[in-house]
Amino acid sequence: MQYRTRIQYTESQKAEMWDRWQRGESLHQIAQLFNRYHTSVRGIIAASGGIRPPSRSRAARALSLAEREEISRGIALSHSIRAIACGLSRAPSTISREIRRNGGTAQYRATVADQAAWRRASRPKPCKLGMHDRLAREVAAKLQKQWSPEQIAGWLKRTYPDDPSRQVSHETIYRTLFIQSRGALKKELLAHLRRTRAMRRSRHHTQKTDNHGRITGTVSISERPASVDDRAVPGHWEGDLLFGSKNSQIATLVERHTRYVMLVKIDRKDTATVVDALIENARRLPQQLYRSLTWDRGKEMAAHQRFTLATDIQVCFCDPHHPWQRGSNENTNGLLRQYFPKGMCLTAFSQAELDTVARNLNERPRKTLDYETPAERYQRVVASIH
Repeated sequence: MQYRTRIQYTESQKAEMWDRWQRGESLHQIAQLFNRYHTSVRGIIAASGGIRPPSRSRAARALSLAEREEISRGIALSHSIRAIACGLSRAPSTISREIRRNGGTAQYRATVADQAAWRRASRPKPCKLGMHDRLAREVAAKLQKQWSPEQIAGWLKRTYPDDPSRQVSHETIYRTLFIQSRGALKKELLAHLRRTRAMRRSRHHTQKTDNHGRITGTVSISERPASVDDRAVPGHWEGDLLFGSKNSQIATLVERHTRYVMLVKIDRKDTATVVDALIENARRLPQQLYRSLTWDRGKEMAAHQRFTLATDIQVCFCDPHHPWQRGSNENTNGLLRQYFPKGMCLTAFSQAELDTVARNLNERPRKTLDYETPAERYQRVVASIH
């Protein structure tokens, strides 16, 4: 059996890998470009947690390869250190240290010395979370509560506006989690992120497709009042089913104005069961806080007209293959995967347990709400109608 020789990728090849990785290509697709197995590419990408390392450059005062070649020629011609230094307009001590750290006059080679200097110059900047233990502990505690790095960064800025030592960007949190050499946050905290992958992926890596069935007699989202689109008026909800294993599911509802979340236990996904559960849930709210419901075109809402007759709530439907028209609900379903990972059976969860999960989400600050919580916004709306 013939084995491939170990490949050493050049800097330009590595740059091409990172360009393609950031465009969302898979490890297999990138490896095909170099006629290699994906594991050889993974080693390079995984070394920095899927986050592209910053470009390196030499310091302005560092010796260049051309200067090192002049030093090598000077040694070969038996020139003194002072003579070599004078010819390069450098201090004699600079030339002396350069020769001494690279084997002395007997072993000095310009190319070898230049490569060694490049390796020695790799000194990572200390991580902010590594220098501030109190800040790192606070970030870790919020991550354990399933807060996203962006929510944590926004909350810290809002809570400690005049103390930069208590603030950190969400990008720094991500980098510290994925690049474990920084040592400030434990790798186990990755399990609390919305997507528990070992490497950071491009946002372009996957695109969700909508393969739900079609129903008839629908009111299009284009007929929804303009006041709903700008989120100025509360009481307009988006909904969908979140699916688990063994044919299990729960209904997820998000209020567009406040981003307030409700979860509804659904025993079966047939339209009669789903609509009955949604009708019962709707009766828990004042009519002023439940004016319309926007759903996708899943067959579980085939009996939408019965829902409207029972609740006086208009149901609007997204265009086919346009899940982003329920953007708040799509985002919420992503957040819920922290609590209900794909492949988990959802049948065992009681309504009380679903209410607890919803409360946890509603008490997390949201960037789109200027880092207020949905619960705070929702309570203000409730107070205004009484």
